[in-house]
Amino acid sequence: MKIAISNDHGGINLKIALKKYLDDKGIEYIDYGYNAGGEPNPDYPDYAMPACEAIVNGTCDLGILICGTGIGMSIAANKVPGIRCGHTHDTFSARMTRIHNHANMIAFGERVIGEGVMCDIVEAFINATPADGRHLRRVEKITAIEQKYSK
Repeated sequence: MKIAISNDHGGINLKIALKKYLDDKGIEYIDYGYNAGGEPNPDYPDYAMPACEAIVNGTCDLGILICGTGIGMSIAANKVPGIRCGHTHDTFSARMTRIHNHANMIAFGERVIGEGVMCDIVEAFINATPADGRHLRRVEKITAIEQKYSK
């Protein structure tokens, strides 16, 4: 499994903790995010897109986005056909968005959660398996909506 991670200026510190967590777990990742230096307040869509593209083109399997609240990154990510990004702040939501919604990305905010909670959320997300049956049927309906409006 390879994870795409990205952040804007509001998520630098939490991304550092995320990278340590992934390194400690031996999980491979690619960092598409903003690092201190350069533009002081970069735009979150610019940093969400490379991680989304890595999922859509198969370079990475899952993605994790971090900004101040997680809201902007999740909205931007969900505009990309093929991306299903859950905005999460707890383990139950992270697990359920993967199982029920077949989410391939999650987003959260550095100003909203701490490092320990973030690690628990990431673990719940990456260890969950998308469910079939009624959940797959619903995801297929979401995909049909996406296809209808992306033309």
